[in-house]
Amino acid sequence: MPSLERIWELIAFFFSALLRGFERGVTSLFGSANQRALNRFRQIEDEVLVLESRYEPLSNEELKQQTDVFRDRLKTGETLNDIMFEAFAVCREAGKRYLNMRHYDCQITGGAVLHEGSIAEMITGEGKTLVATLPAYLNALSRQGVHVITVNDYLARRDMEWMAPLYMGLGLTVGAIQSDMDVHKRQAAYACDITYGTNNEFGFDYLRDNMRPAAQGDDRYPKYQQQSQGKLNFAIIDEVDNILVDEARTPLIISGPAHDNIRKYADADRIARQLKKEEHFLVNEKDHSANLTDEGVRAAERLAGVESFYTAGNMEWPHLLDNSLKAHYLYKNDVNYVVKEGRVIIVDEFTGRLMEGRQWSDGLHQAVEAKEGVKIKEETQTLATITLQNFFKLYKKLAGMTGTAMTEANEFLKIYGLNVVAIEPNRTLHRTEHPDVIYQSEREKYVAVADDIEQVYKWDIITLKNGNEVFGEISKQNSDSVYLVPHESKQTEVIPKAEIASIAERGRPVLVGTVSIEKSERIASLLEQRGIPHEVLNAKHHKREAEIVAQAGRLGAVTIATNMAGRGTDIVLGGNPETMAWARLQDRYETRLDVPHEEWTSLIGEIQEAENMVADGEQVKKIGGLHVIGKGFRRVITVQENVQVIGNLV
Repeated sequence: MPSLERIWELIAFFFSALLRGFERGVTSLFGSANQRALNRFRQIEDEVLVLESRYEPLSNEELKQQTDVFRDRLKTGETLNDIMFEAFAVCREAGKRYLNMRHYDCQITGGAVLHEGSIAEMITGEGKTLVATLPAYLNALSRQGVHVITVNDYLARRDMEWMAPLYMGLGLTVGAIQSDMDVHKRQAAYACDITYGTNNEFGFDYLRDNMRPAAQGDDRYPKYQQQSQGKLNFAIIDEVDNILVDEARTPLIISGPAHDNIRKYADADRIARQLKKEEHFLVNEKDHSANLTDEGVRAAERLAGVESFYTAGNMEWPHLLDNSLKAHYLYKNDVNYVVKEGRVIIVDEFTGRLMEGRQWSDGLHQAVEAKEGVKIKEETQTLATITLQNFFKLYKKLAGMTGTAMTEANEFLKIYGLNVVAIEPNRTLHRTEHPDVIYQSEREKYVAVADDIEQVYKWDIITLKNGNEVFGEISKQNSDSVYLVPHESKQTEVIPKAEIASIAERGRPVLVGTVSIEKSERIASLLEQRGIPHEVLNAKHHKREAEIVAQAGRLGAVTIATNMAGRGTDIVLGGNPETMAWARLQDRYETRLDVPHEEWTSLIGEIQEAENMVADGEQVKKIGGLHVIGKGFRRVITVQENVQVIGNLV
C-alpha cells in the first residue's frame, strides 16, 4: 500500500510539473494575462492619440456639441464601445482646456479598463480621479446615470468640484451626495448625469428608496415621498479593495425606535462593574466577545435580585450583561467611539471618521452610553438592511480603482466577476523604504517614534554606507568632506563623502500614521514635551482636515494622523494654495464652482507668493521629501501606501 501511495504522489508531481511548464511556456510565448490585456488596451491609446488632432481646433462650444453628436449616434443604434475612442479623445481635450490636465496614455488605458467593467490597479499618485472622468463621461452619454463612489464625504465633494469644469464644459451635469443632505438635495444630485458620493450614502439611499411609497415621477405623491436614486446602472469605485473587500460584509441598517425600557441598561452596567474578569466572565478579543461563566451567572443573578436568568421575564439579562461587558472591555473611548456634547459617536474603523447619527444595534450602543454616563437613547429595531457586497452586486456594470488590487484578484473575480488589470505607471516611484522595527513594549515604541520625529525636525541626518546614521548640525561642506557637529557634542566631526550614502537636511515634513485617536494623542503629548510644534488630524479635529492636509507638506511640518487621512489624500510639498484659498472663500460661496475664475486664480497666486510655496516645495524635494512613519503594523501600512504626495516620498 505505501508503494501505491508513492506512485500516486509521483504521478501528481509529474502532472503538476507538466502544468507549470505549460503555463511558463504560454507566458513566454504570449506574455502574462496582464501583459496581454495591456497590449489590447494599448491599441485604444493609439486610436485616441490619432483622434486628438481632430478635436484640438474646435471652439469650446463646438467641443461641447460633441456630447449631443454622441447621444444622437447612440439613438441610431451605435453602442458605447462604438464611440469610445472619440469620446475619450473629447474628454482628454476637455481635461486640457478646463483642468489644465491632459490624460496620460496610461490613464487612457485605465479608463478603458473601467469602461470594460474591470478593476484598474494604479499606484498612488497616478491620477485615479482624472482617470474616472473617461468612463464616467462615456457612460453618462446613455442618460442612465453614473455613480462615482469615494470613501468619505470630503473626497466626494472635493472630486466632484475638482472634475466638474470638465463635465460642465462638455454639457453634462454633476452632483455630490453628502451625509447631511435633505431629500430634495439628494434627488437633485441623483438627477445629474454623474453623481459622486460614498458607499454608505449610496447604500442607505437604496434602502430608503425601498421604504418610500412612490417611484420617481409618480405625481400622485409629493416629491419627498418619491424615490431618489433611480437605476443602478454603472458604478466606479475608488479604493475598491477597501469597499468591496475590507467592508464587503458590513451591514447597512436603517432602524426605528423599539419603545423599550431604557432603565435596564443602567442596571446591567451597575452589575457588570461589580463582576470580576476571569472569575465571573471571559473576554475574547479575537472573537470580539464577552461571556459570563457559570459562577458569573450566579453572581449576576444575586446582584440583579432575581432567582434565575432563565425564567420568564428575566431571559434578557444575559444579553444585557454581555453587552455591558463588551462596552467596558472591548469598546474604548477615543478608539471605537468618542463622547461629544453628551453623545456617544461611533468612529468608523476603516476611515477613522465620526459616524454622526449612526449607532450600534442590539442594545450595544445603549450599553456604551450607560458606561460613559451620558443620556441613554431608546434601542432601535431593524427596518431595512443590506451588506455592501450585496448592494454593489445590484449594479448593471461595476468597475473600480485602487493601488492595491492584485492581492485580492481571486476574490474580486470569484465574488463580483471583476478582472484586475495592473496599469504600468507613467512616473517612476521615488520612495525609500526602511525595514520595519518591532519593539518589546508600547512605551519603547512611542519613544522611538518621538525620537525619529525629533531627529528629522531638529537635525541633519547622514546615513553612512555601512548602514549607521549620525545626526547633528552640518556646519559646512566641501568637495571631499562634510563637517558635522553631533547633537550630543560640540566637537566637529569630519566625515569623508566617500563614506556617505545619503544626507537628509533638517526641515523635512513628517507624517505619522496611527490607528486610533488615542494613539495619535499619545504621540502628540510626547512631542509637546519636546517642544516640537505639530498638527493632529483625527476624528476630533475633522473640521480642520483640509487645512491640516494642506500644510502637511510644508517645510518643518509635523502631522500626526489617523487613517482618516489615508485614502485619497493629496499632500503637496511646499503647501497647497488651493485648499488655503477655499478656506478663505467658503463663507462667501457654496462650492468652489461658484467662485469666479479670475478671483480664484488671483487668490491662489497671492497665497503662493505670500507663503513662498513654490520655493519651499523645491527645497523639500531637495532635502529628501516627506518622511512617513507608520505606527502600528497592518492598518497603518494602508495609510502609507495610499497617501498621495506630489513630489518625493521618503
